Amino acid sequence: MLNETIELAPDGQPFNVLTLRNAKGMTVSVMDWGATILSCQVPMKDGSVRETMLGCPSPADYPHQQAYLGATVGRYANRIANSQISLGDEIIDLSASQPPHQLHGGIEGFDKRRWSLMSYNEHEVIYHLASPEGDQGFPGALQVTLHFMLKEDNRISIKYHATVDKPCPVSLTNHAYFNLDRQHHDVRQHRLQIFADDYLPVDSQGIPTGEGKLKSVSGTHFDFRNAKTITRDFLQDDDQQAVKGYDHSFLLQAKGDLERVAAKVWSADNLLQMTVYTTAPALQFYSGNYLEGTTARGKASYQAYDGLALESEHLPDSPNHPEWPQPSCWLLPGEEYVSITEYQFQSL
Repeated sequence: MLNETIELAPDGQPFNVLTLRNAKGMTVSVMDWGATILSCQVPMKDGSVRETMLGCPSPADYPHQQAYLGATVGRYANRIANSQISLGDEIIDLSASQPPHQLHGGIEGFDKRRWSLMSYNEHEVIYHLASPEGDQGFPGALQVTLHFMLKEDNRISIKYHATVDKPCPVSLTNHAYFNLDRQHHDVRQHRLQIFADDYLPVDSQGIPTGEGKLKSVSGTHFDFRNAKTITRDFLQDDDQQAVKGYDHSFLLQAKGDLERVAAKVWSADNLLQMTVYTTAPALQFYSGNYLEGTTARGKASYQAYDGLALESEHLPDSPNHPEWPQPSCWLLPGEEYVSITEYQFQSL
């Protein structure tokens, strides 16, 4: 069902909200502003329904928060150092949304746009966005379609498809924050498993450190190959302390295979599990270190660590690191960018 809000978006028009449903009673609400996932409610074995995502009280609150709650981010998710990319001998300056660096596509990234609604039914919705030449400094014009689908196995499927008319780095993701507990308190009590052998150390601004080399998770507090509570090794090393917790990218074992599990999360009460699949090369695990003060659904505001994000994307600053062992983030004219991520929920 499509609903127009009474509240108006920054462009002076209503927010358009859609709710997807499956036969098992799971619902996912999305809106066209920022192609944002507003809510994800999962039926539990005891007959209750559990909200699994952080969100604002109403659509009108989303443009006023800085945490990217549930939003689609692009053209390039995560950070680009010094807001610069190189194309041959040309240095291209991008808009600095976290000066001097660019975060999540620039000052007016895709999270701050109205996406065009192309089609929808109770199970799926397709949005489209046109990004013109020079948008946030990026070269060329980009066309992107986004397909949200709620499947009968309680899986949210997110599929991006993009083309460009000039070479441009492209890495799109959704910035959902999850908390699988009945009450959304400290997410660090969740158990987490990430199927990754390497992670990327970063400085206090989230920029790859030193020579930008990946580091093995073996023997570090970043080894989530066996499930553990987030709090177990929390803030126990310099890499975490630099950013108040986990805010790091993990290079996945799946290497783009959507059939292989990328990550799993369990609620603190062990009654709900989420499994992540993705064709993206990496997951950014963010433990909500800077959520404090964000407008919250169900309470005055969120606190730090009230939710976690598992953002499917290329490694941060990839346009400036072609040596990294992942597919190129540069999209060329005539090529198609396709990225799929799925979050599947299971009541235990």
